[in-house]
Amino acid sequence: MFDYKKPNHDLLRRFSGLAFVNVLSNITEPLAGLIGIAFLGHLTEIRYLAGVSLATVLFSYIYENLLFLRISTNAVTSQAVGRNDQEAMLLAGLRNGFIALVLSVLILILQYPLGALGFSLLNGSPEVESIGRVYFNARIWGTPAVLLNFVFIGWFLGQEQSGKVLLLTFVGNIVNVVLNYFSIVQWDLGSLGAGISQAFSEYLMLLVAVLLASRSIHWQELRTAVRQFWDWSAFKNTFILNKDLLINSLVYMSIWTIFMSLSATLGTDVLAENSLLQQVIFLIAFFIEGIGFTTETLTGNFQGQSAKNQLLLPLLQIAIFTSLLVAIAASGLCILLPETVFGLLTNHAEVIEPIKNYVPWLVPILICFSIAWILEGYFAGLAKGQFLRYAAFTAILLGFAPVAVWAWSAHSNHLLWLAVSAFMATRMVVLGIQLPKTFESNSPAAILKLKN
Repeated sequence: MFDYKKPNHDLLRRFSGLAFVNVLSNITEPLAGLIGIAFLGHLTEIRYLAGVSLATVLFSYIYENLLFLRISTNAVTSQAVGRNDQEAMLLAGLRNGFIALVLSVLILILQYPLGALGFSLLNGSPEVESIGRVYFNARIWGTPAVLLNFVFIGWFLGQEQSGKVLLLTFVGNIVNVVLNYFSIVQWDLGSLGAGISQAFSEYLMLLVAVLLASRSIHWQELRTAVRQFWDWSAFKNTFILNKDLLINSLVYMSIWTIFMSLSATLGTDVLAENSLLQQVIFLIAFFIEGIGFTTETLTGNFQGQSAKNQLLLPLLQIAIFTSLLVAIAASGLCILLPETVFGLLTNHAEVIEPIKNYVPWLVPILICFSIAWILEGYFAGLAKGQFLRYAAFTAILLGFAPVAVWAWSAHSNHLLWLAVSAFMATRMVVLGIQLPKTFESNSPAAILKLKN
């Protein structure tokens, strides 16, 4: 039982346990992805790495934009758990699962125009693009499993059942690594094998998720909840939160898509270098995101309880300190040992050597990202998606766009990395400015004022 009289001690223990499992489960997917990239990076020709990297950017854009399904499910479920509302908890999973299925069908129907548009924007060479298209055409069929897995993971996290998330991600990604090895190294299927392996592992994860969820659901409660499924006012609230989270994700992933598109205009070598740096950033980000998901879960839980006001600030302090520690340690490791870190992903010296010039950009990017992501988890846990939407628009218009235009006109990769840094810093500052509003709205004086 949580002791509110000793919030800092008990909160730290609760946060640490949940964050450890969240981080561990969250990094299994990018680790599996990096191993697949490493298999491709050690093939004779670098075009396989470049082609799959382009396609991976496109999938990241599609799936990361739909990650709101996981975030929204987590937020609403954790608030329902805080209120001890079993029906609302079940409905959070059901409604977002329905949205996930609808979106999956649309993506599969529109897969050809999506692929054509995506690759045309990424500006890869014809040879690199053809390899990327093979990967895209194979992996796209895993979309229904990907989106439903988002919902299941958010639902488990909202109930603080991180062990289940850890189990299903480990099973799926271990199978992905094994299949990647055989399909790429042993069977010489290249990008086709990588795409098939990824899609198959997603469906395996979904099967594990369904089995785990079925063991914890009371079917009588589920039948009761289903009768409330089409409550329009509740669906409307779900759509509003999802819309704001979607806009936030669209902006964030647009940054990286534009970044990779501009990288491609600088040549295949620069594209490969920036792809590897981006992969490392995404890997470190997955550590930080695990901490952010913990922040979201606990924020939502406290939001549903009367003692939330005295716990939110200590929660933020613990989360920001932890994420900053990860960002500083990871960026320092990359700066001190670039050959070791990037040598794990490719043995092409002509790619590794120039990366050393751009590694220092990891410091401002990761530090700003680490703080901003925790604040995003906090606002998502409060179901205040409008703050995230506002910060995203401000960051891309005032932070990223002006410097990105400068980078394009100057044909400079350093300026391109500066544009990403400016985006991360602006988003961090804007979210930080919004913080006092949430403390005011949760204060006893503000609540009394609203009642009067």
